[in-house]
Amino acid sequence: MTQATTKGGPLTRQAAMLCRDERFRLYLDRRRRHKFGLTESQLPDGTHNEQDAREWLCAACGIESRAELDHDRQAADTFQGIRQRYGRWRVQTL
Repeated sequence: MTQATTKGGPLTRQAAMLCRDERFRLYLDRRRRHKFGLTESQLPDGTHNEQDAREWLCAACGIESRAELDHDRQAADTFQGIRQRYGRWRVQTL
């Protein structure tokens, strides 16, 4: 699907809000550090910006545009899993 033919809906809006969320981007920083065994000096907090978060989310969900989340069940399920893991992380780090 292409952005020109795919119109976003509720999941698209949720994904956009998530990518703008500074705590989500912090989650991505810390997740990446843990996954690759990096130190905070190698990948400091605040490294991921909104565009990085969008690109990561699209890659993780196997889509080219967040608008596809409302039309691709597998991508939507993956997105929901990401939101759940982020929610658990957020509760643990408060």
